[in-house]
Amino acid sequence: MRLEYFEMIDRVTSWEEARLTADAHVPEASPVFEGHFPGFPLMPGVLMVETMAQACGWLMLARSGFTRMALLAKVGEAKLRGMVKPGAALTVTAELVHDGSGYAVLKGTLAEGDTRVAEAELTLRTMAFPSPELEAGVRARAAAIGLAA
Repeated sequence: MRLEYFEMIDRVTSWEEARLTADAHVPEASPVFEGHFPGFPLMPGVLMVETMAQACGWLMLARSGFTRMALLAKVGEAKLRGMVKPGAALTVTAELVHDGSGYAVLKGTLAEGDTRVAEAELTLRTMAFPSPELEAGVRARAAAIGLAA
């Protein structure tokens, strides 16, 4: 996980038609922790939601055969159930609830071991890649995290 670059997913461990599971390891040190909070570093809730959204986005990319990108359109029913500290090993899951009309609704979860620390219903807009360069960059990142394009 590289928080400063919004690269939240380290490795996709499994994916099938409607579900993706990934690993995300929170770094021990990051400028993010210097202000959140001094002396008591925690992963910001917005980055917990972003991690779930990225797992959902990877699922939608894989489902489309990497022909359509996915953009976060709505966060609903988000629940932050626990604190995530530097060094945490997280499991991220994305489950498809509905896909149609250019939008997909998914359920994202974030867990540390057996403890669920966050969950949210996320709506993503799917669309064609606006440029071949962006598509190539996404395919390269997918390969780096173990998601075959």
